[in-house]
Amino acid sequence: MAIKPLEDRILVKPAEPETKTASGIYLPETSKERPVRGTVVAVGPGKRLENGKRAELAVKRGDTVVYGKYAGSEVEVKGETHLILRESELFGIID
Repeated sequence: MAIKPLEDRILVKPAEPETKTASGIYLPETSKERPVRGTVVAVGPGKRLENGKRAELAVKRGDTVVYGKYAGSEVEVKGETHLILRESELFGIID
């Protein structure tokens, strides 16, 4: 199953949650925080403007992005959890 996002939506594969702190302490499953960054897997064609044209998205496939902790909707694609977000829910692109 493949998902092609519509309008200004973006399909993101969240990064794996941290299993160890910076000081080297391993975190139990219950204390791991939800990731706030991930890799763009697919992008929609862009939001349709009043003049009928589409607004170009600022992100592209392969970009690493940062988003809100509870942003988007979770979907399962090929057994892996992904997020579908609107472009406006993204905070930025990591270089």
